Amino acid sequence: MKSMTGYGRARLSAHGREITAEVRAVNHRYLDCTVKAPRAYGFLEDVLKKAASGRIARGRVDIYVAIDADGAEDTEILLNERLAGSYIEALRRLRDQFGLADNISVLGVAKLPEVLSSRHAEVDADELSADVLEAFRQAAEEFDVMREREGRKLAEDVRSRAQTILGLVAEVEARAPERVAAYREKLWKRMQEVLESTQVDEQRILTEAAIFADKAAVDEETVRLRSHISQLGLMLDEGGAVGRKLDFLVQEMNREANTIGSKANDITLSRLVVELKAEIEKIREQVQNIE
Repeated sequence: MKSMTGYGRARLSAHGREITAEVRAVNHRYLDCTVKAPRAYGFLEDVLKKAASGRIARGRVDIYVAIDADGAEDTEILLNERLAGSYIEALRRLRDQFGLADNISVLGVAKLPEVLSSRHAEVDADELSADVLEAFRQAAEEFDVMREREGRKLAEDVRSRAQTILGLVAEVEARAPERVAAYREKLWKRMQEVLESTQVDEQRILTEAAIFADKAAVDEETVRLRSHISQLGLMLDEGGAVGRKLDFLVQEMNREANTIGSKANDITLSRLVVELKAEIEKIREQVQNIE
């Protein structure tokens, strides 16, 4: 299991070029990949996006590629002969008109605007793509090592909080019958106060208590919560890109906690529900970081 946050960098020398690739990513609901490469090699964008989607499930991913082609035959130097001739003619007129020293040089003319320019010659797109993909692969390996390390930490934290939730669920289950007994006792006292000397109908008390117990029962919710925690553990064991599944499961856990909260009618149970929801929220925050 991997975190969505990571960074990797690699440098590769191939075919007279120095290629540097960087991969960095942060949390995002889906895969959102951006590629920044030299404008002259625009075809690399689709190549790298396809490679990224093959190994990254989701996250906001930025890929940077720099290509130093000094040693490659990718660059041509162009001479604007007409412009250079115009410069030289103008310089000679300037020399003659003002009696200046004749120090016109090749280097001096070459430095004049637009006399010399460079352009990228036709490159072997397949060759360059293969080299860039290899640099990306190396950077992605480092990137994945970091993500896996963070993923292990996230899994440990989620497991720990899941155990805390199970403990709270056990307390909720233990409190449920106590609430019914307390309600029955409270109802008995109220009826005695209202009826005073008249004999209290014990059967009526039992019926009302049974109705209350049915309405306030949280057995189904706690059973489902335990099931969700079990599934959570299985997903963590499964590994891989389980972030979306975990996100959905946490939503279901929160729904069960909310239902228990709506049935809570005493201070103890309400406190337990608050703690339960707080732990589920902490798991949700961690799940947002999982690929």
